Amino acid sequence: RYGGGFYLNDYERLIADMAADPREKILLGVSYALWDLAEIYAPHLTNTIVMETGGMKGRREEISKSRLHEILCGGLGVEQIHSEYGMAELMSQAYSYGRGVFMTPPWMSVRIRDINDPFTTMPAGRSGGVDIIDLGNLYSCAFIETQDMGKMLDDGRFELSGRIDRSQIRGCNLLIQ
Repeated sequence: RYGGGFYLNDYERLIADMAADPREKILLGVSYALWDLAEIYAPHLTNTIVMETGGMKGRREEISKSRLHEILCGGLGVEQIHSEYGMAELMSQAYSYGRGVFMTPPWMSVRIRDINDPFTTMPAGRSGGVDIIDLGNLYSCAFIETQDMGKMLDDGRFELSGRIDRSQIRGCNLLIQ
């Protein structure tokens, strides 16, 4: 009877289906849709891991990840928000199990660049633009210079803080429009 689904703009059916399923669940959603769910319905989810998959895509104000996660935790009644970070061009994704700290698989590398000099790599703890190198693609190497802001941590994990000012709105979920 249960098994998940795709709930494009059908928040009421999503909430009803989740409430009817007593099992542990994972709710994946783009940032603006989860924010809408939290603000309009405030469902206080139980037995649920919430994972945001990034971006406001021009639908909502761009805010920091930490502020977004604070809003989502309060509105959805969960203690932390997990995150997925990746792009359609990549074979690999980075994941955060809470607190906005991301880990990559061994074949994916993140570099933080100076936003005023793309050839300068920022040291751990300093913010800059996020570059991704993904060796998961067979017979190719994907390198993406994103318009996202972040910083590396001493242990090789990284944090995202938002978008570079006046950067272009991007994302594969814009195709649904």
